[in-house]
Amino acid sequence: MDYKNYIESNAEILLGKPVIKGTRITIALILKKLSEGATPDDLIKGYPSLTHNSIIAALAYASDVVSNETVIEAA
Repeated sequence: MDYKNYIESNAEILLGKPVIKGTRITIALILKKLSEGATPDDLIKGYPSLTHNSIIAALAYASDVVSNETVIEAA
């Protein structure tokens, strides 16, 4: 899945935080809700503009961000 089809970052929307396209639902919110035990169906029920694919895209985006993170060891 190409998460870029589902996620955008625009300085005019929530100061550029990554969101699901066409919404103000941040990737951070989706990740937080999932980490608190919400299921994808719970999210879709609470945020009807979400789809299963947009939730998967949020996870793919987060994985990509973490995978490309550079860790610098403290001296």
